[in-house]
Amino acid sequence: MTDEKIIIYQVLPRLFSNRCASCVPNGTYEQNGSGKLNDFTPKVLNEIKKLGANYIWYTGVIEHATKTDYSRYGIRPDNKYVVKGEAGSPYAIKDYYDIDPDLAENPLERMHEFEALVARTHEAGLKVVLDFVPNHVARQYHSDAAPQGVEDLGAHDNKEMHFSPSNNFYYIPRQAFTPQFYIGEGDDRYFEYPAKATGNDCFGAFPNENDWYETVKLNYGVDYMGGHRLCFDPIPDTWHKMLDILLFWCGKGIDAFRCDMAHMVPVEFWGWAISRVKESYPQVLFIAEIYDQGLYRLYLEKGKFDYLYDKVGLYDKLRGVLCHQVSAAQLTYCWQAVDGIGGHMLNFLENHDEQRFASPFFAGDADKAIPALAVATLMSTGPMMIYFGQELGERGDDAEGFSGHDGRTTIFDYWSVPTVRQWYDGGRCSIAKLTPQQKRLRNLYKTILNIGRHEKAVSQGSFFDLMYVNGENPRFNPHRHYTFLRKYGRELLLVAVNFDSRPAQVAINLPGHAFDTLKIVAGQYEATELISGEKGTKTISPDTPFDCALPAYGAVVWKMELKNFSQRNIEKMKKDKKISK
Repeated sequence: MTDEKIIIYQVLPRLFSNRCASCVPNGTYEQNGSGKLNDFTPKVLNEIKKLGANYIWYTGVIEHATKTDYSRYGIRPDNKYVVKGEAGSPYAIKDYYDIDPDLAENPLERMHEFEALVARTHEAGLKVVLDFVPNHVARQYHSDAAPQGVEDLGAHDNKEMHFSPSNNFYYIPRQAFTPQFYIGEGDDRYFEYPAKATGNDCFGAFPNENDWYETVKLNYGVDYMGGHRLCFDPIPDTWHKMLDILLFWCGKGIDAFRCDMAHMVPVEFWGWAISRVKESYPQVLFIAEIYDQGLYRLYLEKGKFDYLYDKVGLYDKLRGVLCHQVSAAQLTYCWQAVDGIGGHMLNFLENHDEQRFASPFFAGDADKAIPALAVATLMSTGPMMIYFGQELGERGDDAEGFSGHDGRTTIFDYWSVPTVRQWYDGGRCSIAKLTPQQKRLRNLYKTILNIGRHEKAVSQGSFFDLMYVNGENPRFNPHRHYTFLRKYGRELLLVAVNFDSRPAQVAINLPGHAFDTLKIVAGQYEATELISGEKGTKTISPDTPFDCALPAYGAVVWKMELKNFSQRNIEKMKKDKKISK
């Protein structure tokens, strides 16, 4: 797979195969049910692969706090006042060494069912991404499935100290946890003494409803209340415990970790831990969720990450273009900001934290996604991620319960995703129940994702932005159009997209510098537009603009097989003053 671009399909198993068509808001497990790991059959996995994916991220698999009582299976119940939603947040980890029992046909066999899923996924030619949540755990963390000899987090903490390098948690000594909301009375009340610091760096005993109150912050040896003093020598106990957790899941066949809120954990830990994991599992990838561009290079170079989310870069800019808030010309700044590390950026249009593209809170129309999809998929060699249902135009237009009507698909509730349920069709994975619009949209996603995955000009090739010579082009609108080249060997792709509701006939200027840099031989070439299949003869020249039609909210990817580039070509072009000397 080394010569393919990484395409990740993110899915919440709890929601993916849930067949409940009329879920009750704030419904319990008994009322609304849950999808299962076993529902990812070879048929399902093969269809996800056909869409273009070569990795699948099973989100919310590790056991987390929930209001569902699994005590009959030996799992400690959680206090309902410190659980968000009926199902609970997948990021309030309750046991790093266990599987969410909601996802198992037989909760007693939950780990075996997960191991079987990993095996099926690999047999289907897909690799497995798993969440690693390093910054915080559920307030009532307790591992009942840890390997023999593994001690629980906080087992030997000195709770009289706010901070100690030997502690796994931060404490507010001699104060009970007293949040700014109701936590019950009598035997029902949630009681924590002394209070622990809350996951979003809230180092007091009084978090509010907007804090991550269902979680507690892990201590990696940073004294936040003592001037951010770093205590990394000797190596803090938390480091060793988290490394053991990573190695445990590597032993289960995991191919990549998506590391939640990675920038809230010291970069020194990542460099230490990732290096040690890769000594035994060199093929395992690490993907960091980071929201500060100023930290990108640090977490790649010192932290040893393979890929980083580019949420605050390309995602935010594409959203601005689609919502008519910024010019498409500003997309140029996205690759410039990560110049030299662009291949390490993971792009996306949706994930579990963001509003659905087709939601009225965002673009309001799934068809508008195509130009953004083409840019995010084809601009760099780095990974592209798709959120389940995105390819079907899922609107996230439900008020599921705790999540509310917010344009997002819930991660806290027992629920069913309407478009995915239509397609899943009881495991048949059929387009029969999809609308014509959904069928067309899914096919466009499939086409563009497979272009990104298989075209070497995208997965391995060079990139050249054409916007700087088209800003004053009367036959090109830089505010609503965007264009660039990708090249590998003799294969040249010209990508152009249209963020406007009106189709356009454009003439794209190609600068001489592109011919010099990419070693392009000017001439006329037989070309194929990879999305529509249209064929034609195209002129590639610094003297003649490239003519093409752009569909409304559409994209084109023209592919040409170039002539061999030689020193004779260079001399001739210099003589004709078509490239810089």
